[in-house]
Amino acid sequence: MTGTEQGCRPGCGACCIAPSISSPIPGMPEGKPAGVRCAQLTEDNLCRLFGDPRRPAVCERFDFDRELCGDHREQALTLIAALETASGT
Repeated sequence: MTGTEQGCRPGCGACCIAPSISSPIPGMPEGKPAGVRCAQLTEDNLCRLFGDPRRPAVCERFDFDRELCGDHREQALTLIAALETASGT
């Protein structure tokens, strides 16, 4: 990964697994707890709701951030989980 790379890494899905999401999601009307795969995450770790108006606003607002997403998927899962723990949610 280069320092100029921007945007999500295809197949990562860490932001759809590590954090809790309190907004309703199709298939998860109460949202989802931290560490649980979103029901809308495909086997390839892609969001089924990308570009769909049913996609929660919190998901729409999330964007790649090198400090949060790190250099690879496992690092992203660890960093996002740590942020979730630190935020007390």
